[in-house]
Amino acid sequence: MKAFDRYTVVQLIFIIVGGTLGIIYLPVLWLAISVENVSLLNNGFVNSILGAIIFFILSIIFGKKIVKTLSKLEKYLSSKNPFYILMGTIGMIIGLVLAILISIVLFRTPYFITNTLIPALLMIVFGYLGFVLGTTRLNDWNKIFHFSLKKATNTFSNNTKKDKSYKILDTNILIDGRIYELIKTGFLEGTLLVPKFVLYELQYIADSSDSAKRVRGRRGLDILNKLQTEKIMPIEITDKDYKEIPEVDSKLIQLAKNVDGEIVTNDYNLNKVIKFQRVKVLNINELASALKPSYIPGEHLEVMILKKGTERSQGVAYLDDGTMVVVEEGKNYLNKRLTVEVTSSIQTDAGKMIFAKIINK
Repeated sequence: MKAFDRYTVVQLIFIIVGGTLGIIYLPVLWLAISVENVSLLNNGFVNSILGAIIFFILSIIFGKKIVKTLSKLEKYLSSKNPFYILMGTIGMIIGLVLAILISIVLFRTPYFITNTLIPALLMIVFGYLGFVLGTTRLNDWNKIFHFSLKKATNTFSNNTKKDKSYKILDTNILIDGRIYELIKTGFLEGTLLVPKFVLYELQYIADSSDSAKRVRGRRGLDILNKLQTEKIMPIEITDKDYKEIPEVDSKLIQLAKNVDGEIVTNDYNLNKVIKFQRVKVLNINELASALKPSYIPGEHLEVMILKKGTERSQGVAYLDDGTMVVVEEGKNYLNKRLTVEVTSSIQTDAGKMIFAKIINK
């Protein structure tokens, strides 16, 4: 809804409320100031018009502030998952019902403070407390109602097996390019989600004065365009931004929490941070490492020594899949192709590393 439309709706609500309150309370006011005998003021229609005019003036004074507050509230709620809003609403309704039950006795008193002001304050306080209790104990409510946050992030359709499962793409994964081939295989399920702040970062890299960065940025944009045009997998672009959070990686984590999505990345450090914050992550480097063939001691490989190692005259080579091979006594065979024998291998978070020795020197 546009700001102008909101402002008009707020003014209409003020006028309706003012007209209603004018009929109810203006006769009491006339009685209090001893003008109840004026025939014109004893007219319900006149009281309604006067109340509407008073509240129309109030809407001009406070209307824009109310619209601004409503816009902020709308942005805040749109950043939350449906389960958060559902539990907050239920808690607020329970709080309001309790406030009304407490206020039943007060409604019967003849004093304005006790029959109007105090019940209004009770409704505000109990409604707020209900919303807070409903939204701060989400995990407890999950256990009580026996359904998870993941089930609640869908549109509450009858078929929960077809819930949206968001895969959030970061900048590095788009620049990498392998995500396109992975998606083509059909291993990823759900809906791809690309935040606009990732697009802006890609565009910034693509416009860089550094030619290498420029090529990488443009490749990321090309991958994204392919995914959109070929429609291999559903893809959505989200406007959600967190201006109070400066770092793109932190924004991704917050977005994943809000939509209960999984971040797809190849960034080793980001992968660690995401896991620490208990957000789901899919690291394609880990997938690639898991799919690499296993090499057992005694197996022979043919490699080319590309650079010197760190110790013991080692040489370093790489297999076609990127696996590092550390070759003993390989320092003196730079840029030469050798047959080596696997002696051992280790698996690290960064990938697999093979140790080998030269045969037939």
